[in-house]
Amino acid sequence: MRDRLGELTIRGLLLGGAITLVFTAANVYLGLKVGLTFASSIPAAVISMAVLRALRQGTIQENNIVQTVASAAGTLSSVIFVLPGLVMVGWWTGFPFWETFGVCAVGGILGVMYTVPLRRAMVTTSDLPYPEGVAAAEVLIVGAGSRSDDAAEENKAGLLTVVVGSLVSAGFAAVVAMRVFIDEIDQFFRIGNVATGMGLSLSLALVGAGHLIGLSVGLAMLFGLLVAWGIATPILTALHPVAGAAADVATGVWRHQVRFIGAGAIGISAIWSLGRLARPVVRGVLSSLAASRRLSQAGSAALPRVEQDLPIGTVALISLACLVPLGVLFVAFLSGGALASDIPPLAFGAIVYVVIAGFLVAAACGYMAGLIGSSNSPVSGLAILTVLGASLLLATLAKGSNPGVAANLVAYALFVTAVVLCVATIANDNLQDLKTGQLVDATPWKQQVALMVGVVFGAIVIPPILDLLNHAYGFAGAPPQPGGAAPAQALPAPQAALISTLAKGVISGNIPWGLIGIGVLAGFAIIALDEILRATRKGALPPLAVGIGIYLPAGTILPVVIGAVAGHIYNRRARRAQNPDAAQRFGVLLASGLIVGESLFGVLLAAIIVSSGKGTPLAVAGDSFAGAANIIGGLGFVAAVAGLYAWIERLARDSAAR
Repeated sequence: MRDRLGELTIRGLLLGGAITLVFTAANVYLGLKVGLTFASSIPAAVISMAVLRALRQGTIQENNIVQTVASAAGTLSSVIFVLPGLVMVGWWTGFPFWETFGVCAVGGILGVMYTVPLRRAMVTTSDLPYPEGVAAAEVLIVGAGSRSDDAAEENKAGLLTVVVGSLVSAGFAAVVAMRVFIDEIDQFFRIGNVATGMGLSLSLALVGAGHLIGLSVGLAMLFGLLVAWGIATPILTALHPVAGAAADVATGVWRHQVRFIGAGAIGISAIWSLGRLARPVVRGVLSSLAASRRLSQAGSAALPRVEQDLPIGTVALISLACLVPLGVLFVAFLSGGALASDIPPLAFGAIVYVVIAGFLVAAACGYMAGLIGSSNSPVSGLAILTVLGASLLLATLAKGSNPGVAANLVAYALFVTAVVLCVATIANDNLQDLKTGQLVDATPWKQQVALMVGVVFGAIVIPPILDLLNHAYGFAGAPPQPGGAAPAQALPAPQAALISTLAKGVISGNIPWGLIGIGVLAGFAIIALDEILRATRKGALPPLAVGIGIYLPAGTILPVVIGAVAGHIYNRRARRAQNPDAAQRFGVLLASGLIVGESLFGVLLAAIIVSSGKGTPLAVAGDSFAGAANIIGGLGFVAAVAGLYAWIERLARDSAAR
């Protein structure tokens, strides 16, 4: 492939595909094990720079293509939040390659297509921070700058910042993995029937993400956290008293009740955000149409290279073409079962649902990724809303009444939801990648092609990995298989278990609509408060961020809030520095390094876990050390955060003085 800019090259695509194998395998395993995945764009960029630098070749744009391919494929692994549900409900005993590949590939490519018209509205003309996209761009820029003979002192200091931040973050994560530091400090208590608590994950990567998202979003997430654990959990535990330890009671109520309130708040906030985005999205689509016309009339010279998307006509054709294999997948899934007589309405209804819900969810996920980053975006919250909508629609369309209909509808609702989730997760990641591309002067259409290549790579890798893990470990709650693993070894797959339960509840008419409705009402109140604050210019309270604070675990939210506050304090001090722009850039680079280090260590640890078959292969301390690990872990976390910010402030001051 000839590319005068050295951007979209066969070498870059193959390197991205090779990195995909590692990141996708790690994400699938960790997602099934603990219910979390990590964004792979930043570690992919670091690995790409190291490989291409060893070859003494490669441009910043080619490195960007490598991370684009790898991150798209790694992100697609979020399909594990739904697909294992088909095994849990007994519909599948494994993961048939072509069906699983088809769900991932078709949904992923639709996700890429939906992000093309959204790019102008949500990246080019938007003030969303895109923390991980900016961080990846900073890593690429510093890495490229350090190769130049005439690189400025600032570039050298910036590279040092990324390296030191990465090493400290990776080292801290390693000590946590050795169980010398606790991974999360939590404290629960109860007064009578009231139970609640709080947690803090000792994650420097989450602190870095908090620095990048900014104070407004961080405080909104803190507000949601206080709603969840300071209001909702105490009230619900008091209203429905149960015996047990405070931690078990509080976390049980939060997991099975409060999260539904968070899902309702996220849903209405997402709809409101989409309404506010309607005008810029329409402008973006019209701009893409106008750009396509200019290209067809005058050739590629009619637009700057950095504004050339895939032509909107090509986007429409690819999107329509995806509907053919999508229809085949749905018809094949329904054939031979209790719903065979209802194939036409169920297949057509599902296609329409994927097209409409997919675009809405893609826009919502893109907005959330721009707000708080791909790693922290609660895609599973939107998956909850998606499976609710799919289950209601399909139950309405089904006419059959034999005993097998309900079980078939549950499985089909999960299958349809998996496609929409692939659309959502790819959009969630792709707009971050396109933000990175904007900052490094990439060509949008080339990056969009790379995104599709990444989707295909991921769709090839995911089915055999899922099938291997299913046969090796199985999933909690799934019917036992002959010769399968012991139940104690089963992977929890928490999101898939929850979403399967929701699908069953909707089909059987047993779903906590009241809790979801409370979340919707709370969302309306938060939206009204945000509008008042904005109108009086007294700040903002982003509703989606509040919903995220309710929905995500306290241990995940609190370090993000700490990072947002620490970043705000640092930036205020940096504005008084001799070179304020450079000083603030060093803060962004430090945050990027914190994300890079822990992400790379996460990949390494996942490989060790898979190869050793042990959940804690690096542990050197036992349970008896937990009390000490709690104390020294907390002290180490505070020391690491305070020490890094003090060091970066001094480095910025010394760099400006040279």
